[in-house]
Amino acid sequence: MENNLVYTIGRQFGSGGRQVGRTLAKKLGIPFYDKELIALSAQESGLSEALFANADEKATSSIFYSLVMGNYPMASGALGVTEMPLNDQLFLIQCKTIKKLAETGSCVIVGRCADYILRERENVLNVFIHASLESRVERAIKVYQVDEHKAEDVCLKADKQRANFYNYYSDRKWGMCRTYDLSLDSSKIGIDGCADQIIAFGKALAEHKGQGI
Repeated sequence: MENNLVYTIGRQFGSGGRQVGRTLAKKLGIPFYDKELIALSAQESGLSEALFANADEKATSSIFYSLVMGNYPMASGALGVTEMPLNDQLFLIQCKTIKKLAETGSCVIVGRCADYILRERENVLNVFIHASLESRVERAIKVYQVDEHKAEDVCLKADKQRANFYNYYSDRKWGMCRTYDLSLDSSKIGIDGCADQIIAFGKALAEHKGQGI
């Protein structure tokens, strides 16, 4: 379906990126996938949701990078996928789920290296949502009920975990502007403002390519 547009949302913890994605999907009337990817991947693989939840956006020190680069025996069939570290097996399963969703139609996918996984597709709009640390701490306290004395540390540690995951499974840098098509500060324009800007950018992208969405 050449007119489909898949929106991927990378985000800092507490920036409201998930809510931006949900709002965007609602405005466009398209499916939204965040934690839903865990259930879908578990369903398609027959594995427990708990396994995917425990490994969600967490990197592991393993052979995966060497495999991708063709430097490990598995690349030539010496090892089976089941001999890979568990997190890497789960990542590959989730890759298949994300690619399948992108094939079915327009949708919004939050996190999980979706932009990198779909890098070979043309109709993908990659967005990164960030915000001031002050606003992220405030959201962590109000929305996620994080202890106010620990909120800043929680935000920074979550960002580090997401960066490690993204940088490990891709050849890009998490949060770097050149990694994405569009970067927005939710603390300046709000959740709805971000969603509206993404929609406007998507329309401009389609017009530039000479096709509708």
